Amino acid sequence: MTRVINMVLVDCQPEIEQQYNRWYNEVHIPLIMQYSGIVETTRYQLLKGPENQARYLTIYEFKDQQAMDAFPLSPEFRVVDAELHSSWKGSEFTIKAAAQYALIKKWTL
Repeated sequence: MTRVINMVLVDCQPEIEQQYNRWYNEVHIPLIMQYSGIVETTRYQLLKGPENQARYLTIYEFKDQQAMDAFPLSPEFRVVDAELHSSWKGSEFTIKAAAQYALIKKWTL
């Protein structure tokens, strides 16, 4: 079983940044973590870079490719999607990029 990740880079309007982060951390991620195929979710904030760079990076780690492929068809995803659309109109934040990767090798200390 090879773990895979889905990376999502997001930017949000500055005036809703606090509200967005609170929602993402306290509502969105906990709902996503209900899916048994997700092992771990990690969020990062951009330290510095070009102005057009996404401010937030989220890495969703799935058990394997099959678990990642099944997520959009799962009941958990339907709940996540419905909640997202009820909380946001759609223009408050932008997904700048998303990509999926398979693990090659991992080094740890």
